[in-house]
Amino acid sequence: MFVLTSYLDAKRQLINAHLDKCLKANPDSGRLIEAMRYSLMAGGKRLRPILCMAGAEAVGGRAEDALPAASALEIIHTYSLIHDDLPAMDDDDLRRGGPTSHVQFDEATAILAGDALLTMAFQILSDAEFIKTDGRHAARWLKVIQRISRAAGCRGMVEGQMRDIAAENNSLSQPELEELHALKTGALIEAAVYSGAVLGDGNLEQIGHLGTYAGCIGLAFQVKDDILNVEGDSALLGKEVGTDERRQKSTYPSIMGLEESKTLARELIDKALQALASFDHRSDPLRAIAKYIIERKR
Repeated sequence: MFVLTSYLDAKRQLINAHLDKCLKANPDSGRLIEAMRYSLMAGGKRLRPILCMAGAEAVGGRAEDALPAASALEIIHTYSLIHDDLPAMDDDDLRRGGPTSHVQFDEATAILAGDALLTMAFQILSDAEFIKTDGRHAARWLKVIQRISRAAGCRGMVEGQMRDIAAENNSLSQPELEELHALKTGALIEAAVYSGAVLGDGNLEQIGHLGTYAGCIGLAFQVKDDILNVEGDSALLGKEVGTDERRQKSTYPSIMGLEESKTLARELIDKALQALASFDHRSDPLRAIAKYIIERKR
């Protein structure tokens, strides 16, 4: 019987060990590396890297083969959190239960730590150790690098953050909100599952189904985040609640209502699970993660 908690714990250990190795590969142990380590190793769900490895397993590949991409995704996610928390952005003081990077260090150090993490992610992705000499393997890694770079940049996460800032004190329609979050949150989640499937040597049909799955859970994840910002426990979340309302941000609860938002999240997860219908037991982690997304308390 598949036990999600055991699976998540095992994968987090792999990811954390690899992240630590990546940081230690840098000979400089000064303030910049200290700030990078502070945010990167502060805990967190490690959802994106786990989805990457689970995507590889779902198509019959090995999770370990996707580990460099998984780690790079978590590094990119961490950089985005550091920058999102800055005074010029969301101006948050708390992240993952502790002071945000600019509070713990200073604003300039936080900016540089984020910059360095983003750059390090692509160093890991392009490391020759993981791009073997056969052309087929190298081509798969090139696809992964291209997809992750698109998801992280002006066609994905950064554009989503720009729209999020522009939307403060403005009312968005539900389609506009969905497009915003497909960029800000969904793009990197979709890139994670895609990367795992490609590195696991999945076929086009499998990758297509997993793309549908990832799109649904990416949106459901954001809907649940909006719900938790209304009724979550700040002690469990590791960050303040009620911030969306104070900033007058358009959210699913503010547009649809709280109960309707919960219904939407459940419908999205049902659709994600339907996309996995043709997969065998090796996709059980993806099924369990989908359910976890709307059941989570943080």
